[in-house]
Amino acid sequence: MVGLFNYPKRRLKKLIKEGEYDEAIALGESLESDYSDDHDFMFIMGSVYFIVDDPKQALPFFEKAFRLNSKDIETLTLKTNIHLALQQKDQAIECCSLILKLQPNNSEAADLLEELETL
Repeated sequence: MVGLFNYPKRRLKKLIKEGEYDEAIALGESLESDYSDDHDFMFIMGSVYFIVDDPKQALPFFEKAFRLNSKDIETLTLKTNIHLALQQKDQAIECCSLILKLQPNNSEAADLLEELETL
C-alpha cells in the first residue's frame, strides 16, 4: 500500500480540502525546493495563501505558476484578483489583457478591464 506521503501534492490538496491551511502551508514550504518547476504545486501554494487572505505571499506562487504555464486562464484570473487585493491596478489590467488574448470571449475579464480603465 502506498501512503499519501509518497504523493506530497495529493497530501497538500487533502490538507487544504480539510481546512488545515497552516499545516498545508508548512508542508508546502518544506516541499517548495523539490517542486520549484511544477506548475500545479505553485498554483496550489498560491491558492492556499489566497484562501487565508495573504495576497503578498500568494503572488510569487501565481507568478511562477504563470511563467511555467502561460496559457492557464485560471492562474491569470487568480493573479488578477491578487493584484486587485494589493491595489495594483496596472498589473490587474495587464492580466485582464492577457486573459483576453488567450480567451477573447471572456466577458468577466472584458468587464473588469473596462471598469479598471475608467478608474
